[in-house]
Amino acid sequence: MTASPEKIGGAGAAFFDLDRTLLAGASSEVFSAALRAAGLGGRSIPGEAWVYRLFNAVGETLPSMALARQAVLLAKGKPRSAIQEASVAASERLLELVQPLAAALFDEHRAAGRLVVMATTTPYDMVKPLADLLGLDDVIATQYRVGDDGTYDGTLNGPFVWSAGKLAAVRQWAGEHQIDLAQSYAYSDSVYDSPLLAAVGHPFVVNPDPRLAVMAAARRWPTIDLSSAEKRLPRIPIVNLEIQRLALSFTHPFFLPFVKFDIDGVDNIPESGPAIIVGNHRSYFDPMAIAVTIARTDRSVRFLGKKEVFDAPIIGQIAAMMGGIRVDRGTGSDEPLKAAAEALERGEMVTLMPQGTIPRGLAFFEPKLKGRWGAARLAAMTGAPVIPIGLWGTEKVWPRSARVPNVLNIVDPPLVTIRVGPPVALKHRSPDADTKRIMKALMDLLPSESGVTHEPTAEELAAALPRGYKSDATDESQRRPGVD
Repeated sequence: MTASPEKIGGAGAAFFDLDRTLLAGASSEVFSAALRAAGLGGRSIPGEAWVYRLFNAVGETLPSMALARQAVLLAKGKPRSAIQEASVAASERLLELVQPLAAALFDEHRAAGRLVVMATTTPYDMVKPLADLLGLDDVIATQYRVGDDGTYDGTLNGPFVWSAGKLAAVRQWAGEHQIDLAQSYAYSDSVYDSPLLAAVGHPFVVNPDPRLAVMAAARRWPTIDLSSAEKRLPRIPIVNLEIQRLALSFTHPFFLPFVKFDIDGVDNIPESGPAIIVGNHRSYFDPMAIAVTIARTDRSVRFLGKKEVFDAPIIGQIAAMMGGIRVDRGTGSDEPLKAAAEALERGEMVTLMPQGTIPRGLAFFEPKLKGRWGAARLAAMTGAPVIPIGLWGTEKVWPRSARVPNVLNIVDPPLVTIRVGPPVALKHRSPDADTKRIMKALMDLLPSESGVTHEPTAEELAAALPRGYKSDATDESQRRPGVD
C-alpha cells in the first residue's frame, strides 16, 4: 500500500515490528501451514513446533535469523502469485493473533497525523495482505526478486530487513516520504531492533526478549503491553532479581528438549548469602547447564564469563539478562573481579569457570583439571564459600567444533550429568594451592571414567577443536593457569 500524498510531509511515523509485537507470537508457523496447504512447502520437520515455542518464549536468535536469511533460496522457482494467494489465506488467521490493543494504538497515531507502517523481516509478499486487513499505510519488509516468468529467482530485491538492515530500509523509506525519524515512534520486542529503536525519537518496547529488557532498563525506554488494558501504560523496567528470575525461567527443561538432565546435590547451594559457584568447562553449553541447576532453587546468579559466552546465541541472552559480568581476557583488567566481589558483598551468587576456557584438542581429554586463580582470589577477597558443580556430557550437546548447539536432536537427546558438591575447604593463603583444591573438588564430582586416561579418536579430537583451528592440537597444554 502506498501512503496517500496528503499524509506525507515532514511529520513522524509509527513503525511496528510484526512477530511478538503486533502479533502475540510468531507468524512463521501460520505461514508454513498455509504454504503447505497450498502445495508450496514440504512436510514439517522434526522439532519444528518446538522451534516456534522457543521463538515465542525468547524471541529472535542468531540461528533463527540465519535460517530466515536463507529462505530466499528455498523460494527460488516458486510462483509469486501462488505465494501471494497463500498469504491472503494466512492473513485471516494472523488477524486473530493481532494484539488486542494494537488497533487503539493505530488510531492514536492516525489522530496525531502520523503514518502507521509495518517494519518486518518477513517477506513483503507474505505480510502485505495482513497489512491491508489492518489498514496500515505502508509495509517495509524483505523483498524477493521476481524473474520474467513470474517466479522468485532466489535473490533479494534490496536489503535483508533485519537489525541494521531494517534501520537502513526505514531510513530510506523515511527519506522518500519526507518523514522525520526524530518525531517518529518505533515498537519492537527484539534486541536486534535496537538500532531502529535508538534512531527514532520515541522508542517503545513490547514484550521484550531478555536482552532488550535489560537494554530498555539501561536506556529508560518505556515498555508497553498490547495484550491487556490493565498493562497498557508504559513502565520503566528495573534490572533486579525479578528480571534475573525471569531469565532463569527460560532454562526450564521444557525449552530444552534436545538434552536430558541428571542433577543431584542442589541442596548444597546456600539458601541465602553470597556464594561462588564454580564448574568445570567442557562446552559453551556449560553456563546453561549451571543455570538449569540454579533454577531449581529460589536463588539467582550472575555469570562471570569471557565475551564469547555473551556472544553465543540464546545462552548469551540469558547470561546478559541476569546481569552477567563480561570478561575480556586480553585487557588484563581486574574490573570484572571487582564487580563480582561487589555482587558477593551484596549477598548475591556469582558463577565462573576456573579453567577460563574450554580445553582444546588433547588437553580436553586430560584427567587432571587445571584452573586459573580467579575463584580462589575472589574467595579470599570476600570470604564467600566456593560451591563446586561437576559437569559431564555438555560437549555432546554443543561440541567445541560447532558454532551452535544441536537443538534438533530431540529424538535421542544426550544426557548431561550435573553434581553439586559441598563448599570447598580453602585456606586463603595461596591462590595456587586453593585453586588446586577447587579443581580437585570438581574432579571428585565427575564420573569415574573422567579419571581414566583416554586416547581420543580422530573424530573425537576434531570435535574438541574450534572450527577452522589450525594450531597444534597439543599447544593448549602449555597454558599457564593463573598467569595466561
